[in-house]
Amino acid sequence: MANDVAAHLDAIRIDGFCVLEGVLDAAEINAVKAEFAPYLKGEHMGRNDFEGLQSERIYALLAKAPSMAALIEHPRVLPLLDALLPKNYLLSAALAINVHPGETPQPFHIDDGAGGLPLPKPRPMFGVSTIWALDDFTATNGATEVVPGSQHWPADREPRPSEIHKVLMQAGSVLVFDGRLLHRGGANTSTAPRLAVTPQYCAPGLRQIENMVLAVPPKTAARYSEHIQSLLGYNVIEPGFMGYVDGVHPKKLINADYRGRKYRKDLPAS
Repeated sequence: MANDVAAHLDAIRIDGFCVLEGVLDAAEINAVKAEFAPYLKGEHMGRNDFEGLQSERIYALLAKAPSMAALIEHPRVLPLLDALLPKNYLLSAALAINVHPGETPQPFHIDDGAGGLPLPKPRPMFGVSTIWALDDFTATNGATEVVPGSQHWPADREPRPSEIHKVLMQAGSVLVFDGRLLHRGGANTSTAPRLAVTPQYCAPGLRQIENMVLAVPPKTAARYSEHIQSLLGYNVIEPGFMGYVDGVHPKKLINADYRGRKYRKDLPAS
């Protein structure tokens, strides 16, 4: 496992991405799809070319599909996130994208926008994204397209057609990539939709793309693991206390019995 993690990290640092094959089995995939079904009826397509006029999106996933938690904190992905991002990193976005036949290619973009800070590329990485294939990603059904190495490019460099790589992978696999990497959803020229889910993570000092503490109500957040709660924003940046609420740790909002670091014998009082 350690060798696999090292190889995947090398691929991300050089090419900007890696693919973990066969992470989910059919039962796990079907469980997620069953929770998505009420929201994927072909009734609410994207509002613009970026969202996809022939694509459905589900936002606030942890408020709608509890099985998503297992993907967001999957043990095959966490070692990569832990190595690439600072401690106390956050879940920046978590959405499902169902690309229907007739969809056109998305504009190339990056997920790591540095929170609007005046830090143009090339610059350090502030985010990592994942895309979980819930259907096979094929050459014709809208598979994600990436531009290897583009995480190191200046912001104004456009990819040439020969530099674009289509990520083909079986359902149950996950694409992990540097948030600075140029990528897009491909055109779906097939006869069936292509479903995926994309949890995205960011450095703890950045604002999340999706306002997680509002998207996932406190009563819902309280049902998840401590790690998921931390990813949502129920944490503070240590050392220090950025993220506090009314002078106390935000976990007090979802767990009245939470006792912070000043009660812990292994840490100095704060």
